[in-house]
Amino acid sequence: MDINELRGIHSLVIMAMFLGIIWWAYSAHRKKANDEASRLPFSDDDDEVAKRTLEQEKTEKKQ
Repeated sequence: MDINELRGIHSLVIMAMFLGIIWWAYSAHRKKANDEASRLPFSDDDDEVAKRTLEQEKTEKKQ
């Protein structure tokens, strides 16, 4: 096995990781979190944002 084969394997691993991250980010179970995150810049109530963040962290720890 020479350096060029290692480079090819490395490229495939990196491409698989990239596609995995894309799949995870756009998967259906992330829809609620993505929708909430998209509305954060328009939210005026900082206390409610902090509450939702804490609730989200608690649910993510349970999973």
